[in-house]
Amino acid sequence: MSSFYQQLFFTLLLLAPGSLLFSAGSTPADQLARATNAYNRTDYQGALDAVVSLPVKPLKANLLIGKSYYMLGDFKKACDFLHKGAEQDSNNSEYYLWLGRAYGRRAESGNPLTAPTYAGKARQNFEKAVQLDPKNGDALNDLFDYYLQAPGFLGGGLDKATALLPKIKDYDSAEFHFALAQIAEKRKEFGTAEQQFRRAADLAPRQVGRILDLAKFMFRQGRVREADSLLKQAAIISPSDPKVLFEQASVLVRSKRDLNEAKRLLKIYMQSPLTPDLPSRADAEKLLKQAESGA
Repeated sequence: MSSFYQQLFFTLLLLAPGSLLFSAGSTPADQLARATNAYNRTDYQGALDAVVSLPVKPLKANLLIGKSYYMLGDFKKACDFLHKGAEQDSNNSEYYLWLGRAYGRRAESGNPLTAPTYAGKARQNFEKAVQLDPKNGDALNDLFDYYLQAPGFLGGGLDKATALLPKIKDYDSAEFHFALAQIAEKRKEFGTAEQQFRRAADLAPRQVGRILDLAKFMFRQGRVREADSLLKQAAIISPSDPKVLFEQASVLVRSKRDLNEAKRLLKIYMQSPLTPDLPSRADAEKLLKQAESGA
């Protein structure tokens, strides 16, 4: 097809009534807003459809595209668009946060020979995100998690995780005690870890996630009854919270108890209006298969 006809058909598509790209009165900013709404509803493909083909993209479009590809599991494309965005907006901490996440997933899911390289890039991008914005809580948390879990030859280490504690304390005292709890658990100082998990929950009584953190710790310690009690407490505080439904089901499946109840909770979870910070429907489906198989 000649370039003339390609341009003609593209122009007609843009001008067509009800076009996905530009309906009457639509602007690139309008399309970005629609894409953002789709992303927040976890309609990641819908977000991409609304913004990828825009001939002139708003400044933050590449961030949304990269995040959407990340959520769809295409981590290479996520990196491609996030790099483009970082070149345009090099002082935006969010690009480096999501690049760190995308490279981290490439390290987990890719060729073992390239995993160390991608892991190193994940660390470097998390560090860049924190350098650009020391109050970016998500970036601080992800860098802390990396340091806590990664071996020394990949740039991790308890000493590095511990060095981040003052920054974490500056922006969120409950998160600070949660970080202390994780360090103590890593060191097998379980009594201290429990105290810090409880302190984090006390400091944020309206954050049901803090109770869930304590419940998961109790379960890891084999204290199943206490974990169940905490999950019930979380359900009383926030009975329809999808986080609570998922964790209740997860504990039941992992302990191989009341699998019918676990399946019921997971089906409700998958029908809930999920947000990007919650376990994905794919995670819930995987857990549901475990419940159905009794494994």
